[in-house]
Amino acid sequence: MPVLVFGGPYSNLQATEALLAEAVRRGIAPENIICTGDVVAYAADPQACCDLIRTSDMAVVMGNCEEALAAGAEDCGCGFDADSECAALSSQWYAYTSSRVDRRTCDWMATLPARLDLQIGGTRLAVIHGGNREIARFLFASQDEALRQELDWAGADGVIAGHCGLPFTRMLDGRLWHNPGVIGMPANDGTPRVWCSLLTPTDTGLTIEPIALAYDHAGAAARMRAEGLPEGYATCLETGIWPSEDVLPSSERAAGGTALLPQPVHWESQVELREVA
Repeated sequence: MPVLVFGGPYSNLQATEALLAEAVRRGIAPENIICTGDVVAYAADPQACCDLIRTSDMAVVMGNCEEALAAGAEDCGCGFDADSECAALSSQWYAYTSSRVDRRTCDWMATLPARLDLQIGGTRLAVIHGGNREIARFLFASQDEALRQELDWAGADGVIAGHCGLPFTRMLDGRLWHNPGVIGMPANDGTPRVWCSLLTPTDTGLTIEPIALAYDHAGAAARMRAEGLPEGYATCLETGIWPSEDVLPSSERAAGGTALLPQPVHWESQVELREVA
């Protein structure tokens, strides 16, 4: 059966509701939905978002935000440079989030696995948040050496990962690295769309269908403003442009503001990656 994968709800209740509605529309059962972590972050409804994810019975991998909140840490654990704009913004939303997530939810976060292994289409995929050994490692499509290192560490046919906020698919040495993107924030492409993916098994591998998800981004932005959260992220929900590009490599930074047009691809395990006609 197909598996719906997505990352980063980021406390965005409207986007999470849209994701679950999309799953129902496509006939995807909860046990065939996987979240790559960071259920909470930038947006205005961390507790409600956690409650919705928990009651859905989907599988969830621990993100750095869950790890930090479960441990009672003072920041989100992304490792931003102290004088960066990302650090300044994260200190605001993290304080808001940590004050609004109850102890029972933090205890649930502590139980989440750092890795799931997914058997699909004759392949074994490791599902993680950031990196195999560093939960908050930012990994992007342009970083071949880092992706190869992570694939070696994974010891699987491929990896499904989140954290970086941008959807992409790469094939390296016959192995798959796929990031379905996140649903809590746009992909810095100048549109308010958010992203997830449908993995459909075939006789020889997988078809990977990127899904651009429309949702009530205006309502989500209004909720952020009502709660006094950073305006940069509220504006991002409407414009599709990140308030800071500190974490982006030069290639991804240069592509900012250009609408993404990813096509479905078919991965023949250990053979090739090609666009589906």
